[in-house]
Amino acid sequence: MAPTLFDHDAKPGDLIEISHGMYEHWAVYIGGNEVVHLIPPHDDSGALDLLTFLDTGKAQVRRQKLWEVVGCHSFQINNLLDDEYEPRDRRVIVREACSMVGQELPYCLATRNCEHFVTELRYGKSESRQVKTAAVIGGIATAGVALAVLGAALFSSLSKDDNKNRNHK
Repeated sequence: MAPTLFDHDAKPGDLIEISHGMYEHWAVYIGGNEVVHLIPPHDDSGALDLLTFLDTGKAQVRRQKLWEVVGCHSFQINNLLDDEYEPRDRRVIVREACSMVGQELPYCLATRNCEHFVTELRYGKSESRQVKTAAVIGGIATAGVALAVLGAALFSSLSKDDNKNRNHK
């Protein structure tokens, strides 16, 4: 069961994964029920959707209460790369995250998104499993389409040869 907003075991420097259905938003926990995250600009109502992420080239580093960022969505602590990389010291992660608050940074869904931002803070390496997964799925879909086209072309070619052979008899 996912933790609730008031019952979590997050420690400073932990990564928080917030599920928004079709995509995940990422933040780094800094203590005191606060997180730092990279977020594209949005309207004053706080509305944020996938189109906002796709239609911007800049984002702002924000410090907010965990429940303000999570809203009605579910979240989990997910230090996803701990098995691959040594996490940096928690104090360093928090200090660096807090020093970036208010900065406007370049934003690109594929190369500089919120997951890249938090993994850079925690591990010193910018990675996004979301992007890697999407690339693999896209590659599989592309390969499937290519095989279908190749199959159709081969079938068409064989069918034409068969028709020629029938006409010559």
